[in-house]
Amino acid sequence: MNGVILAQTLVDGLILGGIFALSAAGFSLIFGVLGIINLAHGIFVLIGAYIGLAIGRETGIDPLAALPITVIVLYVGGYLLQRTLVAAAVRRGSLMSSLLITFGISLMLRDLILLAFGPNVQTLSSSWLLPTLHWGSVLIDGARATGLIASLVLLGLLSFLLYRTKLGRAMRATAQEDFAAGLCGIDVDNVYASTFGLSAAFAGASGIIIGLINPFVPSDDNYWTLNAFVVVVLGGVGSPMGALLGGLLLGAISTFSSQYVGSLYPNVFIFGTLFLMLILRPNGLLGSAYKGSV
Repeated sequence: MNGVILAQTLVDGLILGGIFALSAAGFSLIFGVLGIINLAHGIFVLIGAYIGLAIGRETGIDPLAALPITVIVLYVGGYLLQRTLVAAAVRRGSLMSSLLITFGISLMLRDLILLAFGPNVQTLSSSWLLPTLHWGSVLIDGARATGLIASLVLLGLLSFLLYRTKLGRAMRATAQEDFAAGLCGIDVDNVYASTFGLSAAFAGASGIIIGLINPFVPSDDNYWTLNAFVVVVLGGVGSPMGALLGGLLLGAISTFSSQYVGSLYPNVFIFGTLFLMLILRPNGLLGSAYKGSV
């Protein structure tokens, strides 16, 4: 029986970790390319979930089928926000100004969600979910399995974009040295805005997947911003693989501590691991995808 519980906890942790990884990928991207901490990241995750909810209510389209619409809407919104508000903080080069601007964006968008949808708990449902799977005595929930597969596919797409496309090469060059990238003919301002848009798009996609698994309310944005920060510290900056590794580690710590210590204590182990990582390997397990490891 102990072996079954161990296997079930491990599977649950890996599935949760894959979803954490997708939700943190955009945060990692902005941190790596723009060099700012985006405190609005969690609200982009929730906006994705609420867009899926609104589309389902108005048109009956399945939330998973609404993923492309959500990605496009959030990419455009993120691009415009960077061009109009965040760019001012980047030009000033002040960490505090970028924190204040993204925090202000988060507060405004949260209030807009409250006006549009109210404070009630919401959930998403889909007819495209896999059935519950049985692997010996281990049960794999269909919604979680679907979320994990979708997360891995989207992380693969992000990796392809970063390493196999012209925009991805421009983003990596800008992250390494923006002045030199500009001298080589790269439109640095456009790269910054595109990076912010991609971050918002992937955050929104993760929001739909999260909404299929967990209930959500507008105030959940802080939880997803904090989780993204932990994943980036654990895995490293700018790399989908780093986000995946950090997410898997966070998921495993969360499920094992809940199972074997108690449901009230995961944060103790999560932040204990975070402090150790900051002391022993501050660039994360894989280091920075743009500036190398230390």
